[in-house]
Amino acid sequence: MKRYFIHTFGCQMNVNDTNRMGEALASMSYSATPTADNADLIILNTCSIREKAEDKMLSALGRYRQVKLQRGALIGVGGCVAQQEKDKILEKVPYVDFVFGPDAIGKLPEIIARIETEKVRVVETAWVDSESYVFPQADPRSSVGRTTEFVTVMKGCDNVCAFCVVPHTRGREVSRPFTEVLQEVARLTTVGVREVTLVGQNVNSYLGGISFAQLLLRTAQVPGIERVRFTTSHPHDLSDELVEAFRVEPKIMSHFHLPVQSGSNEVLVRMKRDYTIANYLERLAKLRAVRPDIAVTTDIIVGYPGETEEDFEKTYQLCVDVGFDGTYTFVYSPRPKTIAGLKEAEWGPVAHEVKVKRLEKLNALQKKVSVALMSQHVGGTVEVLVEGTSRTNAAKRFGRTSHNRVVNFDGDAPIGALVEIKVDSSSQSSLGGVQGRVISLPNVAIPEVAPVAESCVVA
Repeated sequence: MKRYFIHTFGCQMNVNDTNRMGEALASMSYSATPTADNADLIILNTCSIREKAEDKMLSALGRYRQVKLQRGALIGVGGCVAQQEKDKILEKVPYVDFVFGPDAIGKLPEIIARIETEKVRVVETAWVDSESYVFPQADPRSSVGRTTEFVTVMKGCDNVCAFCVVPHTRGREVSRPFTEVLQEVARLTTVGVREVTLVGQNVNSYLGGISFAQLLLRTAQVPGIERVRFTTSHPHDLSDELVEAFRVEPKIMSHFHLPVQSGSNEVLVRMKRDYTIANYLERLAKLRAVRPDIAVTTDIIVGYPGETEEDFEKTYQLCVDVGFDGTYTFVYSPRPKTIAGLKEAEWGPVAHEVKVKRLEKLNALQKKVSVALMSQHVGGTVEVLVEGTSRTNAAKRFGRTSHNRVVNFDGDAPIGALVEIKVDSSSQSSLGGVQGRVISLPNVAIPEVAPVAESCVVA
């Protein structure tokens, strides 16, 4: 049996795509390996949100060249960079055997067979028309050993924000029929999955036969499902109906990732984000009115073209006022084919050292806020869904709270158990504690399965 290794960069969509790649390769009698050194096939599933992600991809390809020389391993590049920069990859990295876009995951067996028989480099980055696109059907067997799983509900984005490459790499929005989503969720419960995260570039604009709020409510009603999450969202799609879903359904977890990008209305206009800060805060207030303790995280770009010191201070003050549970902060980098990339010289580039200084200031603030929020749990109890052995301490277990906070704890509860944890320590990024009462157990025994395919999340 041949072995494959997938190095995954980027977002939850890419992690989910990696799972689908693994299933396609399993149909060819490939098995996963935890290291590239003994792989017969290496795939880099790439992200192009930031220039840094592309640089890391090229660096990884350099490391994997030795495996090709020693073992004759096939090397492929998939994902968003592959979709956007196929010619550059083939030119710069002559030992790459194939390049394929997100729409071609289902063609992996065909691509590899062609390489092996015809001894040619293959490029498969053609778009599939929205009307013809078929979402890959997940095989629940690939989720054995997990109690939480991603489920794709849509792909692409219609917003065309000035800084974003997603419309160029993932295409226009296509929503998956809600019946398919619910059927996949139900199949996942047969192997012990108790929590699902519905994923897409802009899930709130879902149009798969019912509204996204209705999809959340129906997903929560699937027997065996105890927790429902989703990502990611656009502020203009945070509807009153979605807010109401948080009020009536406790299985929808108390965490909302709501990217604001900037605290300056002037910058938001140049970003082509069709809301003001007042709009954003109004919608956030409605959400907190029905879930006062909800954890809100966000994305922020610093050093966007034309961003003045006053613009940045508005962003900083917004973070002070809102008190985000977490901020994913990025230094602006121009991306190919985007409006901001074309207009940067006209709007005014921000010096790199200024970008870094602003980023450090925001991150210092967020560290203080996060430490304070996490410390509030010490001495109390939290409810955790056990996901397995702690990633930082093999002697402990770990899971997440409703607010998506990681908890490492002493105890022996099996994967899939809902347990109470007495919190005795905290840090900026996690809580520590001791297992208490077991609230419920999964209907299916979930084996302790070590992960086999590396997931290097860099975006």
